[in-house]
Amino acid sequence: MILTTTPTIEGRTIIEYKGVVFGEVVAGVNFLRDFAASIRNFVGGRSGSYEDELINARAQAMREMEDRARQLGADAVVGIDIDYEVLGEGGGMLMVTASGTAVRLN
Repeated sequence: MILTTTPTIEGRTIIEYKGVVFGEVVAGVNFLRDFAASIRNFVGGRSGSYEDELINARAQAMREMEDRARQLGADAVVGIDIDYEVLGEGGGMLMVTASGTAVRLN
């Protein structure tokens, strides 16, 4: 399965549009991770635990989108967009949404 942010794939022709596909992940952030991140914010530096959570959520959203495209018989997903939102009281939830157009190629 080819996954790309571009609207076309060089050297390939889109022969059928299967529709827009999505992958959504909502992940909670735990207290210990918040505490560690707040200490890093105070003393400076990167928050590896938050970065790992973001990387995992993005990968899971992409896999979910790819699975949905495969169920439609697609060969690729073009025009992929990834969005991030913070949800919940106090911003305790991270939502990652991946979307794109499932297509068949020749």
